[in-house]
Amino acid sequence: MGDVVSSHLDEGKREMITARTRDVMRAFGATYEQQYSVALFNSVRFEIEGGGGTQSQLLHRKDPLADRSIFSGNLFQYLEENRKWRNRFVFVSSTYAISLYEGKAAHERRLHPKVSINCAGYKALKSMEEYMELVNDSLPGIKAKVSTSPFIKCATQFPLILWHPYARHHYFCVMTEKEQTKWHAVLQDCVRHTNNGLSEECRVQTPAFTDTVRLHRQAKEHYGTWDMMCGVPPQILANLVMETLQPELRDLIAPRLKGKMQQRQRNWMLISEAVYKQVLCQTSSQFESLVQACEAQKQQLDAALRTDMDQMVTSKEHVSGKMKALVLPKAEQLLRDSVQPYVSSILEALMEPTSRGFSEVRDVFFRELVELSKNTLNGGGKEKMGEQMERMSMLAFHPVKMQSCYEQVEQLNLEGLQQRFDVSSPAVFVQRAQILMREQMDDAVYTFEQLLHQSLEAQGDEDLCKTIQGCQDRVLKKYDYDSSTVRKKFFREALLQIIIPYMLKQLSPSCAPELPKFKELIFEDFSRFLLVENVFEEVVLHSVTKDIMMAVKEAAVQRRHNLYRDSMVLTNSDPNLHLLGENPSVDWATEFGSGAAQPEDALGGGSGKRRRQVVSMIQLDGVPLPYESCMEVPGVELIPEEDDEAAESPGDEDRLPESPKSPDSVNEIRGLINPVVEVEPAALENSTSPANGTEPGSGTITLEDGVTEEVTLITTVVEGSPARKSPKDKTPPPPSSSPKDMVRRLMGSRKPEELAGEEAETAAPREEDTDRAEASVAEAPPPAAKLAAADSSVRSPTGGGAEPTAVANGLKGGDGDGETADPGEVVFGEGDKALHNGSEVGESRGEKVTLHTSDVLCEI
Repeated sequence: MGDVVSSHLDEGKREMITARTRDVMRAFGATYEQQYSVALFNSVRFEIEGGGGTQSQLLHRKDPLADRSIFSGNLFQYLEENRKWRNRFVFVSSTYAISLYEGKAAHERRLHPKVSINCAGYKALKSMEEYMELVNDSLPGIKAKVSTSPFIKCATQFPLILWHPYARHHYFCVMTEKEQTKWHAVLQDCVRHTNNGLSEECRVQTPAFTDTVRLHRQAKEHYGTWDMMCGVPPQILANLVMETLQPELRDLIAPRLKGKMQQRQRNWMLISEAVYKQVLCQTSSQFESLVQACEAQKQQLDAALRTDMDQMVTSKEHVSGKMKALVLPKAEQLLRDSVQPYVSSILEALMEPTSRGFSEVRDVFFRELVELSKNTLNGGGKEKMGEQMERMSMLAFHPVKMQSCYEQVEQLNLEGLQQRFDVSSPAVFVQRAQILMREQMDDAVYTFEQLLHQSLEAQGDEDLCKTIQGCQDRVLKKYDYDSSTVRKKFFREALLQIIIPYMLKQLSPSCAPELPKFKELIFEDFSRFLLVENVFEEVVLHSVTKDIMMAVKEAAVQRRHNLYRDSMVLTNSDPNLHLLGENPSVDWATEFGSGAAQPEDALGGGSGKRRRQVVSMIQLDGVPLPYESCMEVPGVELIPEEDDEAAESPGDEDRLPESPKSPDSVNEIRGLINPVVEVEPAALENSTSPANGTEPGSGTITLEDGVTEEVTLITTVVEGSPARKSPKDKTPPPPSSSPKDMVRRLMGSRKPEELAGEEAETAAPREEDTDRAEASVAEAPPPAAKLAAADSSVRSPTGGGAEPTAVANGLKGGDGDGETADPGEVVFGEGDKALHNGSEVGESRGEKVTLHTSDVLCEI
């Protein structure tokens, strides 16, 4: 690979890349210095004059992910160096950076990751067809068939790909479709968060940067939206350089690429990656120097602004008035002919999916509150409420829970309008709406937490359900108002982003030559803060603002999408609520829970303390390949992900009242796995044999049709079963334990030949397995893998059929943190599901269950 890059990127081409980047940064820097002064003027003016705007009803959490991590688990990664797949431990921090380690132990020892991925500008794909379509577009004229891709051969049929137009691509795969769906949601969340890299709290740097990028692209006749405005400023600048540099290099290098189509595409990706790295390194250092130079002058500029602010404002208004006489007639004609007929269509295309998304956010939040009330009503008490509130506090940052909300706005379609208004893609608006949806969800959750905590401190836990209901009604009312306000603001901004560039493109040819004469109207001392180009854009902006405001107002009056009218002002029913916004987030697990929700997943940064994790998918290192998957083993602090997937089992009516969704006790799980039947007492023909560990018995049962059948029960007795442990008491195996030792302990002292035979039996169980169950139990207690073969409804990954969750988790110790399970028992982690006789048993909560070797064996 190095030879390919070095042969096509010789010293001359690298110098050309450096020169082009330097030229772009020089032009960008000159414009940035001007826009920095303008942004500082606007910031100081806003501070002095004050700004209006509606006041948010919901509280806002300053640091929602403090002491949290997002995700961790195992994936198969494709290594381009040797073209092989390797199992990697993946850790997603609170910054949404993806770190890949050799294994979980390497992460816990704080070693440097093998790979660290910043997802800004990437696309998360889960099919090879999508990927090859994008790859084909990277090298025009060289088309490879999707079915033939020699440089990537997936280890499984469930790939996950991170694609970038310039940077390195990353390839992963998992074992099941369920895992693929979850990991895809996580990767999309990482992309969504890192794309939003410009902080809105920077009132000077961010507007100066965005305006400079826009003006720089307009100078090259690119007026429309730009979907590579992704990441932090150096990354955006690298994308800006590559936008013009890559096509030029492609024309120079592509004809010289040798080999088959796929090989040429692969070589071009390697070359593009090397170029992007060089450009990014250069933009990072030069932008840092540029910002430092501007910040050094900030204090002096700020003093000058505050001294002459009144005169500057008067001068700007004078210039603006003169410019309106020139621009407004042309702008109004353009509005009537080419913009107004399309405003309602654009607004409708934006409102429909966005409103559905915000409505889904409300529904997800409401369902969590209903679940909380049900558990409390069923006698869960304060401790149960504390555990559920601990999970609910991270609802907005749970990628799987929020996926249904995000999918609604992904249906946004501007087809037919994109070409007319030069909109590159709706992705810009989709990601912005999704960020706003996540913020609204977190604000609602945080407000509910603070109100509930305040009520509990004042009233105690008496009539807890009524307290929850009261807080719920107040928060939902505030959410309805805030979500309406946020959506209307989003619609106005989106319309401006679509219409203003189009109008500037149409008006610039006739108006731009007239702008220099307006510079004579500005005092020289003020010319640094008042630029005629910015005044011209503001005039165009004001010309269309009235029409946009009217269109949004009419939509609100119709109330088709649950928008409040602008004249409606929600009276603040909580005058002291804003004081609660200064309080830190409530630690529900410590204050109300039993302590079971203590963090047990990923390690934090440099603080040395363990962090709670929003959601966990962790596997035990060293497990044989058929079970080497990312089966989820969530900790108790996690949010239940798939409430709707818990299928009703025959024992649902016997569940405990305090847990409407899943059984909470070992006895109840046993009842679900082996339902208790009443039999007529009969003399036991065989006595208990301590040697073989079985207790045979017999009896009769009367069926519904009146037929009496004889039944035989054989129960495995597991001696020395370890006592149930809490998550805090679980400890990993000794460091000296190798994967082979671990598997040997799990399987007992069996020989490799016997284990291989058992795996073959598990993959293809035969009908006579049931007949031999009694004899096999008499010989030795079966391992966990043998249990799967005894039930024909459970299949290993190699044999197809149902997902071997119970078996896999039994081998893994149930929670993926290193604890091994007794060969005769299977540990169910929270959220795990065991399949028994073709039906789902349900979800357990980390309880250990001894599975019977066989159920009631009877032939009916």
